Amino acid sequence: MSKFVLLLGGTLHVTDRLRRLVAGARVLAADGGIVHAGALGLEPELWLGDFDSTSPELAERYAHIPRSVFPAAKDMTDGELALNEAYRLGATEVILCGAFGGERTDHTLLHLTMATRYAAEGRKIILSSGTEEAHPLVAGEYSFDFADGTVFSIVAFTSLRGLFIRGARWPLENMELSFGSSLTVSNAVCGNLHVSLRSGNAVLIAAP
Repeated sequence: MSKFVLLLGGTLHVTDRLRRLVAGARVLAADGGIVHAGALGLEPELWLGDFDSTSPELAERYAHIPRSVFPAAKDMTDGELALNEAYRLGATEVILCGAFGGERTDHTLLHLTMATRYAAEGRKIILSSGTEEAHPLVAGEYSFDFADGTVFSIVAFTSLRGLFIRGARWPLENMELSFGSSLTVSNAVCGNLHVSLRSGNAVLIAAP
């Protein structure tokens, strides 16, 4: 297993859970996401992007980090460039840190849909802000280690078939969920949370 952490430019709150999640990982930074390196005690091995959101202070502080510089007019976001590089380097598990919030809602949505795309290809990928985690759901079975009472939602990106939720305040059995439904928003863990899905794409978002 080769675990990579990608530092992105969204909001990040350092928690004990997040520290455990990123422990032992190789680290890449996408443009201004390097701002989170110090708080997490991480040293990126590579810094990628067009550097349009990197302050002069960050550029000076991390001048020793090797860079891969791209033009501002490009076909991918800095985050997707970093993700592709992680996979090129052999990543089998990726944690996107700073994947939510910030000034760009479009980037947040892209991170969620991009992660789901790679999950459909069999990749293991988690998104985190420290206070929130997102786990892509495609056809398969999933177990989560969230504590009792943890609030979670499942947001569908397509129609879902064969959705089972067990270990929750409101369990579901073999549910069909239409795209855009709010039925699976604001549930809570009650025991050991297990989710399975026969077909469709979604994301589970929790506040652990």
